[in-house]
Amino acid sequence: MSLQEDSQGHFRHSRLVRVIRFPFGRRALAAAMAAMVLATGGCRGLSGKPRVAIRGTTWTVDLATTPEQRYQGLSGRGDLPEGTGMLFVYPSAQVLEFCMRGCRIPLDIAFIGPDMRVVRTHTMAIDADPLRPAAYGSFLPAQFAMEAPAGSLRRAGVRVGDEVAFSGVPEPAKAMPDP
Repeated sequence: MSLQEDSQGHFRHSRLVRVIRFPFGRRALAAAMAAMVLATGGCRGLSGKPRVAIRGTTWTVDLATTPEQRYQGLSGRGDLPEGTGMLFVYPSAQVLEFCMRGCRIPLDIAFIGPDMRVVRTHTMAIDADPLRPAAYGSFLPAQFAMEAPAGSLRRAGVRVGDEVAFSGVPEPAKAMPDP
């Protein structure tokens, strides 16, 4: 049982006599479908925002995939709602180090290895002296880092070795390398 196109561009089901007509042609139908996908934000818009799940807790995240986005991070934001965060995506695993430059809210960070397991977590405080920011490192190679509101990793019970799942996140190879 399949749809078959006849010589006039009509589609017929192999077992049914019903004809499906496209009054404006197949190109117009394809254009209308493409417009609907683009109007909803492309294919990513249909599946929703990127998400990170650890130990049954899911965070909706903004992505930082370019050197500029990774440098900016969450600097300057006045709040970060519970259940949200930012995922930093790197093209390959490396020892990472973060600081709270320009951050106005305390954050948790989970460093995630290329095997999709948590390799290190920290709770990062607002720097008392912006000229001497504290550094928070992964200590082991990590390919991703997720920042979330302070305390959210502890409340979710996140520990080193926990498995991490992404949805709507690009392959690491699409992340731009640092200069």
